[in-house]
Amino acid sequence: MSGRTLFLLAFPALLTLGACQHSETASSAPPAPDLAGWRLSSGKAPTKAEFAALTATCEANGGITDACFAELGLKKVP
Repeated sequence: MSGRTLFLLAFPALLTLGACQHSETASSAPPAPDLAGWRLSSGKAPTKAEFAALTATCEANGGITDACFAELGLKKVP
């Protein structure tokens, strides 16, 4: 078997394995929380950067929950 033939057989197999791995990691991530409906203790809506920082803090502390956001000063508004 020549090197070119081996390449032509191995290359599609490697692409398939890479695609499978990507789909597994992409689907296992929890959905990001929605910025809408949250207010800071001052009553103003947080900026995208502020909300991203608060979300990252909650993720680092074990998960994103309403309780975590409340501890950090966010309020859920209907």
